[in-house]
Amino acid sequence: MDQLFYLKECSSTNDEVSKFLLYENSDFIGVSTFNQTKGRGQYGNTWAAAAGKNVAYTLAVKTQNILLTDFIFNYYTAVVIRDYLANLTDAGVKIKWPNDMILKNKKIVGILIEKKKINQNNYFIIGAGFNVLQDKFDEISHAGSLLTQTGKVFDLENFVFNLHRYLSEKLKNIPSEQDIIDQFNLHLFRKNEISVFEIGKERQNGIIRNADEKGELWIELEKDGLKPFYHKEIKLLY
Repeated sequence: MDQLFYLKECSSTNDEVSKFLLYENSDFIGVSTFNQTKGRGQYGNTWAAAAGKNVAYTLAVKTQNILLTDFIFNYYTAVVIRDYLANLTDAGVKIKWPNDMILKNKKIVGILIEKKKINQNNYFIIGAGFNVLQDKFDEISHAGSLLTQTGKVFDLENFVFNLHRYLSEKLKNIPSEQDIIDQFNLHLFRKNEISVFEIGKERQNGIIRNADEKGELWIELEKDGLKPFYHKEIKLLY
């Protein structure tokens, strides 16, 4: 059974979802708001969103239903959200490793996946912030929205309702691990293109070759050759 709850305002949907798991016997509980005040990103980063213009959404899924490693589950979540956005916009949405969504060189979605034990059950807590209608991004030069990148105006309620239904269904029918890795790499941002990377305080040209099953990104660097990196060990400048 899938359920989606809406909050007029909250600090973080990733935090709020646990309250609903205490009372509901469901495998797919979703929580959304159009006014998230303290959104969290990867590794302690914040995710700022303008009230009434964007969607904060969290889906809680029991880990016992997911027969994937954490890394592959992360990849699959990114692939499904990418597909949803690509179908919606009819545009070439890309995945910036490990799981940001890029549309026409602008970040439109940030994803944070956590594992929590709540009420004796273990859950994947999938949190995502979607820039939908925001039209100004003064502080974050790499950020954009569906509106700025496509010119299309989306209804927030329809957007999150269809997202919840789509993601829940896809998580009930998970393909093979190899299929997931292949799809992730197919849509990988700047794959096989010369890019500039920052490693420590040094900048170096390199080419993203592929992401592997261990969550590593393989990059062929101008000076150091082909090397694997985990998240935060290297920064892509774009």
